[in-house]
Amino acid sequence: MFKKAHSLVCIIVMAFMLILTGCSSSSGEQETSVGTSKKVTITFMHLWTAGSSKQHNMIVNDIIKEFEKQNPNVTVKQEVLENEQYKNKLKVLAASNELPDVGMTWAAGFLEPYVKGDLFAPLDDILDNGLKDQFVSGTTEAYEVNNKTYALPLELNITPVYYNKEIFAKYDLEVPKTYEDFKNVVQTLVKNGVAPIALGNKDRWTGSMWYMYLADRIGGADTLKNAINGSGTFEDPGLIRAAEEIQDLVKMKAFIKGFNGLSNDEAKAEFTNEKAAMYLMGTWDLPQFTTNEDIPKEFREKVGFFKFPVVEGGKGNIDSWVGGPGVGLFVAQNSKVKDEAKKFTEFFIEKWGEQSVTKAGVIPATKVDTANIHLPQMYIDVLNELNKASNITLFADVQMNPEAAQTHLNLIQSLFGEEVTPKDFAKQHQEVLSKKQ
Repeated sequence: MFKKAHSLVCIIVMAFMLILTGCSSSSGEQETSVGTSKKVTITFMHLWTAGSSKQHNMIVNDIIKEFEKQNPNVTVKQEVLENEQYKNKLKVLAASNELPDVGMTWAAGFLEPYVKGDLFAPLDDILDNGLKDQFVSGTTEAYEVNNKTYALPLELNITPVYYNKEIFAKYDLEVPKTYEDFKNVVQTLVKNGVAPIALGNKDRWTGSMWYMYLADRIGGADTLKNAINGSGTFEDPGLIRAAEEIQDLVKMKAFIKGFNGLSNDEAKAEFTNEKAAMYLMGTWDLPQFTTNEDIPKEFREKVGFFKFPVVEGGKGNIDSWVGGPGVGLFVAQNSKVKDEAKKFTEFFIEKWGEQSVTKAGVIPATKVDTANIHLPQMYIDVLNELNKASNITLFADVQMNPEAAQTHLNLIQSLFGEEVTPKDFAKQHQEVLSKKQ
């Protein structure tokens, strides 16, 4: 009898609690689920201001209007800040666990403290719902921590080798398919008094991209990544050989004179002034060679690009790129409207991919159907290459902790300056990376 009475009391109490929950909650209208008629507000903080990022800002507003139209019970409230202001405010809000429902983050090292603080929600459920296949291979992995994905990328940059088609034609040169072909191109240009490659290695990350490609093509897509995360070693023979190849290029006079003391902007000027035949740089420079009216049309029409060649006997393939995503969207772990926030994030990713290329000249992290868009041919070609990319290797210094990143960049300049041997280059990397393992 006591058990029956106790059960009846429990049922009454539970029913009463449900009634109370239906009437009100501690956070008012916020604690509703997707699909209900109750009003919900999603706070969205981003860094695309109407002033400095006009086209991006317009796309954001259009996407929000469309989302609100399809979800009339949801209002998306924006807070827009400049880059540095945004980063500073994100830190302040994180300290009090008051992050916006949806916000922007960067990959790898930037993301990790927020994940460790349990501030970002895992988003694998969105990816597993069919969104995963829409991303270019290798992009979402940059936002993984312990095999869970904590943000979804919006932008993507890869690094092709731009080249001057007129210079190549003058010396009967073809786009190299193998690294041996590439070195033959370099030798031919040097022999004819033409600087083969514009490189400004004062900035160091520029030289790192050359090393990363050789590491990828020789050792395979995972060798460098594993050396950085501690599951492999920087003293891997493939990584040492990549360093040796860098110094061989220096000895061949592959790079413009004084490259280790030149900034990237100075090196780019050498390429745009047609004093160098090739230039390895991210696709953020695509507008420079396609739509930028400040650069003579005659020159822009001479620029093509090719993929970094394969190394014969190496483990890498030609569809693996060095690059990385830009900003991505996170959902706050303690959001009172997490379901709606995830729904908005998924919607935003899909719509951004459709509009960002044509309206803002941005290459999205999702695959783009180029059949029905009107863009310069080089954009189309790059997008088509991205659609079949086998891997995107995130910039090495971004993958590393701050101390290791500085060591890496300093050693890159020393390597190009022939101030360190390839074996010591690898050994010093391993030493600094092992400190944090």
